[in-house]
Amino acid sequence: MTVSTISSAVHITPVAIKTFFAHGKRRAKKYKNGDTEEDPKDDIFFDEAFHIVKAFIEMGTRNTVESLQAFTNTHVPAPYWAAVSPVRIPLSSCNQAADILIDWFGPDELKQVVGGERWWQVRGLDGVDGEWITETDYLSDLNVKNDKNMSKDDQDILRMEHLDRVMLYVHGGGYFWGSINTHRYQIIRYARKFRGRAFAVNYRKAPQYPWPCALQDVLAAYLFLIRPPPNALHKAIPPSKVVFAGDSAGGGLCLTVLTILRDMGLPSPAGAVLISPWVDLTHSFPSVMNNVDTDIIPAHGFLAKPSTLWPVDLLPPKDGRVQPTTSKLPPGPGHADTLKPSVSRLQHEQRHKEQPQSDAPNAHVTKSSTPTDQGRYGDFQPKPPKVLMDNKDDIPLELKSQIQLYATTEQLTHPSVSPVLQGSLGNLPPLYILAGDGEVLRDEIIYLAHRAACPSEYPVRDGVIKDSKRQSSNSKNFMTPTKVHLQVFDGMCHVLTVFSFTDSAKYAYRSIAEFVRHVTDNDEAHLSRNPFPELHRPVSSVWSHDYELDPHRRNRGSKFSRMKKSGPSEAQSSDNIVDINLYKEGVQNLVEEIGCDNAELRSAVDVKNATVDIPGITMIRERVDIWGKTRSMEPKEEIPALCIRPEEIGLIREAPAIRWVKGQEEWDVTFKNSAQKAIRQRRTLEAKASKLFERAKEQGLVLLSGRSDISQKSHGIRASHVKSTSDQSIDGTIQEDRRWGPFDLDDETPPPSAIAGRRDTPEALALLKKCIYHTAPVTHETVPKLSARDAFRAAFDPHDDPTRPPRQSVSEQQVRTHVIPVHGLRLWDALVGYFMRESSKKALDGTKHAAAAIRDTGANIGIIDREADTHADGNV
Repeated sequence: MTVSTISSAVHITPVAIKTFFAHGKRRAKKYKNGDTEEDPKDDIFFDEAFHIVKAFIEMGTRNTVESLQAFTNTHVPAPYWAAVSPVRIPLSSCNQAADILIDWFGPDELKQVVGGERWWQVRGLDGVDGEWITETDYLSDLNVKNDKNMSKDDQDILRMEHLDRVMLYVHGGGYFWGSINTHRYQIIRYARKFRGRAFAVNYRKAPQYPWPCALQDVLAAYLFLIRPPPNALHKAIPPSKVVFAGDSAGGGLCLTVLTILRDMGLPSPAGAVLISPWVDLTHSFPSVMNNVDTDIIPAHGFLAKPSTLWPVDLLPPKDGRVQPTTSKLPPGPGHADTLKPSVSRLQHEQRHKEQPQSDAPNAHVTKSSTPTDQGRYGDFQPKPPKVLMDNKDDIPLELKSQIQLYATTEQLTHPSVSPVLQGSLGNLPPLYILAGDGEVLRDEIIYLAHRAACPSEYPVRDGVIKDSKRQSSNSKNFMTPTKVHLQVFDGMCHVLTVFSFTDSAKYAYRSIAEFVRHVTDNDEAHLSRNPFPELHRPVSSVWSHDYELDPHRRNRGSKFSRMKKSGPSEAQSSDNIVDINLYKEGVQNLVEEIGCDNAELRSAVDVKNATVDIPGITMIRERVDIWGKTRSMEPKEEIPALCIRPEEIGLIREAPAIRWVKGQEEWDVTFKNSAQKAIRQRRTLEAKASKLFERAKEQGLVLLSGRSDISQKSHGIRASHVKSTSDQSIDGTIQEDRRWGPFDLDDETPPPSAIAGRRDTPEALALLKKCIYHTAPVTHETVPKLSARDAFRAAFDPHDDPTRPPRQSVSEQQVRTHVIPVHGLRLWDALVGYFMRESSKKALDGTKHAAAAIRDTGANIGIIDREADTHADGNV
């Protein structure tokens, strides 16, 4: 059974029922034992939502990758109170982004690590899907010209133009699933709270479009905003009015793009919001092993039922997916390390260590990060696919299968794949970073925040510096601390903003909105003194005259007023009061902390009586409890993630590797028949691809001779010099925009999963057909005409069409279906809305969480009293 609304309901309903009864038993047991420890799962709504999300993700691992992609990339109509206008980022913007990345990588990395400069530019669509998003009530009353060719969506884009605050949102999903559809309700909420507009980008997903495809698309989206092509409806947006935001994989992409903009001297956005960013794909931090039970991420990682697409090795190699290493030769860039460091290498590294380091950025590292002894690992830093063993005397294991969908195992330590390994995270715009204390990525997020704010205290390991001239240069040139606000939320799991009905998430949404307002409403000089809205003075200007609290804002004669009961307005009123007061209390707590002469937060200004912004603060480190109350974080030396030696970060460790292998071995046994079937299907599809190419040549296909000598760099084929036609639908003609197809990859080595280099999946065949018959790149001299026989065959193929381009990969093109009127994503949004309304009612009544929902379990009187006091203090 594939991932669908029906299969999700069948799988999740028993989980919801089981969770309900288990919740009652657990609460009763806590009450009986006198356990007063605060846990977010004490709220029945969060408990149910947590297990529903966890069950859905686990269900996804038992289905094919493309099935999960299709379900989460299905187009879902926007709610009536939101203005959502789809657009297509054209090839001209994509090509500008490609040129920047080509320059950033350099010829050596492109050839030896990336695998070329063309394959990752191959795409099925004529650009990248995106959406402009805001609230309908925020649209201006501007009279748009009555142009018959201008749709309502286009008119709405013009009516958003007065909203100068812009959030570029990059969704998460493990780099391989999710879309603007899965995150649209969250993005609408952000736009409402900071009273602006958002632009969401539907970047290409792995494994069909692995690293660096997504990087190109996110960078193209940013260039589309600040340098729109001539035919774009929106005006150029100043970078100072743009804020990056992303969750999980999206947060990692945002951070990487920020470093690329910095390195290339391009204008950076005003700031960035990173929500549970995934920044270490090697899983080298302890929380990856310790927080499995408290997070929604599957224990064995993102496994999948075998299909023609994934995994690359459908059946395990003869000697297994992990073996004791046998390689003896020195590795090339991005390849396996030697079994043991050679004598000459040890001598070289010893000489390097003995050189004076006073001018190096590592000269001021803390004692905890560089102990006097070499530690149990010495300086040996095995490169993937080798594994760092717990016992240094053990022969390293070597992974024989790809473990992440986003990049090959050998590429995982590249700084643009795992940005925690960037040579420096200094000189970036202000960052607001959020993490859940119960998530598996907690430690890497905490370490990331401190690396950005304290570049000299947390250097990158030497192996990264030696492998890259750019990273070596960055480690010396970008040492200005980045202003960082880090908050870790007690008991919360990965991407806490998904659970928008909790007090923690309400506080987070409000804080994010205030951050966006602050960094976009103030100039660079102001932000250099104070990038934190909590330290803005006068305080009253931060939340006074809040548009969201206007009781008349949704009663302006809207034709949808009759639908008010189903809209968000009833819950929003109390919701906004709660989160604004939580934010106010957090500001007061921070002021008191600075006033107590905290060693980390000191200012020369009298903070309690300040009438101007409080300057001189580089980093704010806080924890947030389950009620949305903030407190100061413990000292750095008490945080285990900050005591890890740099030499141990960004290496594949034994425990996570063995755990993945055990999970994959279980899947190999469970889905052995599916794997064997997929092998046969691959052979059939390869034969079809060969026949397709031969028929196309018979029908007139002629490829440009000597195309392997055509280089976009050497011949100067750059986006800025190419006429743009990519915003128009061009079928049956050769494209004038620079674009590459599957036949243009001579001398390139795409990753094994990349659709550009494959001929053994249905999606690869669809890409071939589109490039041959519909949108041929300039390397094609002719566009063949489909024969009558092939057209007749396509007419009876449900996956083909004789008059239109075939549907492209679900990792790129949205799925549109009319089979089921209510999609599972809408059901999830409705469920969250219900939880929001019910939790808001509890807040107004002075009661909260699960005790009111399951009276038969008994109430913990102490907790209820404390909740009631909390709301009494928090209400206006």
